[in-house]
Amino acid sequence: MAATLIDKIWDSHVVGRRPDGRDLVYIDRHVLHELHAPHAFSKLAKAGRAVRRPDLTFSAVDHTPRSTPGRTDRNAKGEVIELLAAMREGSKRNGIRVFDLADAEHGISHVVAPEIGMVLPGSTHAVPDSHACTVGGLGALAFGCGTTELEHILATQCIAMEKPKRMRVRLEGKLGPWAAAKDIALKIISEIGVAGGRGHFIEFAGGAVRALPIEGRLTLCNLAIEMGSRTGLIAPDDATFQWIAGRPWAPQGAMWDRALATWRALSSDSDASFDRDIVIDCESLEPQITWGTDPGQAFGISGRAPDPASAPAERRAALERALDYMGIAPGEAIEGLAVHRVFIGSCTNARLPDLEIAADIARGRKVAEGVNALVVPGSAKVKRDAEAKGLDRVFRDAGFIWGEAACSMCAGANGDHGERGERILSTTNRNFENRQGPGARTHLVGPALAAAAAVTGKITDVRKLMGGAA
Repeated sequence: MAATLIDKIWDSHVVGRRPDGRDLVYIDRHVLHELHAPHAFSKLAKAGRAVRRPDLTFSAVDHTPRSTPGRTDRNAKGEVIELLAAMREGSKRNGIRVFDLADAEHGISHVVAPEIGMVLPGSTHAVPDSHACTVGGLGALAFGCGTTELEHILATQCIAMEKPKRMRVRLEGKLGPWAAAKDIALKIISEIGVAGGRGHFIEFAGGAVRALPIEGRLTLCNLAIEMGSRTGLIAPDDATFQWIAGRPWAPQGAMWDRALATWRALSSDSDASFDRDIVIDCESLEPQITWGTDPGQAFGISGRAPDPASAPAERRAALERALDYMGIAPGEAIEGLAVHRVFIGSCTNARLPDLEIAADIARGRKVAEGVNALVVPGSAKVKRDAEAKGLDRVFRDAGFIWGEAACSMCAGANGDHGERGERILSTTNRNFENRQGPGARTHLVGPALAAAAAVTGKITDVRKLMGGAA
């Protein structure tokens, strides 16, 4: 019987079915973080239960650390210090490795897990963070989970879920200059909406996806959750296998050969059916930017804000509120608006190729007067690799702040946030009201538009700044 890639991975990990109809899906590896781990550890202890597979369980300090050089627990907020202490104590008590601040492999879990080979094609992965779906870029089936689900995974190594429907988004055409994975993702969300993938898993396919570097595929899958989907993934191919080969936790020798033979079968059958199938042409895709307060309120850099008066009655109030919050007039061009702050980082766009793109634009230029520009690598390894290439010097010479690996301004946590009324260009994944600080106005973009805004002081079409050539 024909099967999708989603079916193949799901079915191979189902170990039972609950009376309520939910499947018990085995989780190969999972990563905790300091915001949810303390509560889950506490609930386990009260129930007298232990972590079933501490060897498959890991803890990452990523959400709350400051990104400033020389950071320590001492310059963290009081509540953060308590959360960190509780996670470390619970991890030690249960024999769980912690990727802590001093660890050579420290960083955002969704960046670290792929780069060390923790997550592999065809595997299942869980994190108490909605952007667990990032690792779908390697062909893994990954789930964000809440504290109750996390407790269940810690105790049983399984997650209880109803199997969602299958959705395929086929992306065709060759990307133009300065358009990348983030632009594809924002285009999809603007087309289907933030609830378009609700009740579905999404498989991304098509020529435009195959042409993406692996880091771009991770970016695309990172935003599947913003489409309303529980997760997103891309079938692995030779580019995937070459990217994984030699990573610290990847199989070696004969085990690699066996794994590779299995991975090559990880694709949807040609006659497999999906519950929903969408095709998007990426040939003429402009660099994208959000104008409003959800990731679906996006368009190309040459776009103008919508006029609520011409929208269907049921949408007018939402459009008016978004425009009012963002300080944008109906019909106003987005290009040219003054920018106060730029953030390049997060699990969406803080890998080495992202930083290289931004550095190409910053090189030989200066951050515009009045702009606060921050670059935060996604992991300690990304930071080391960037510094080995001299990217940190490029950014510093231009006037950017070069930070330590962390989630940083993505959630406006622990000191990294915008101020009321500031217009921010951010390479993160969410632009809700107050997301990056009370009253802060966030525009989601890729690294290219972010860097272009930093050096011009306004929302700028990077194609014009750079003469069109990528």
